[in-house]
Amino acid sequence: MKLKKLGRTSGHRKALLRNQVTDLVLHGRIETTIPKAKSIKPLADKMITLGKRGDLAARRQAAAFLMDPVAVQKLFDDVAPKYAERNGGYTRIIRTGVRRGDAAPMAIIEWV
Repeated sequence: MKLKKLGRTSGHRKALLRNQVTDLVLHGRIETTIPKAKSIKPLADKMITLGKRGDLAARRQAAAFLMDPVAVQKLFDDVAPKYAERNGGYTRIIRTGVRRGDAAPMAIIEWV
């Protein structure tokens, strides 16, 4: 998978993506720039896949990636069971226009 660098060092980029996926799990939808949303999508889908597996190893992998234990609980109890019958494509990106300050293209990423 080719990863967008997003103008950050590797550690900063990893922390940013982990935080955004955690917020997506907790809140169900977040508003961010389009390149960030496209980078979050495969990671969020992987978290749903771990949640659908539901075993202890999957829970530990999710806990190692997500930044909040409450997010892990919500992923396994609320979010992932909704997609038990679905094979992929758990997120959608909706473009919302440009940000006022710097005209960055914005989008909302949310669960389907």
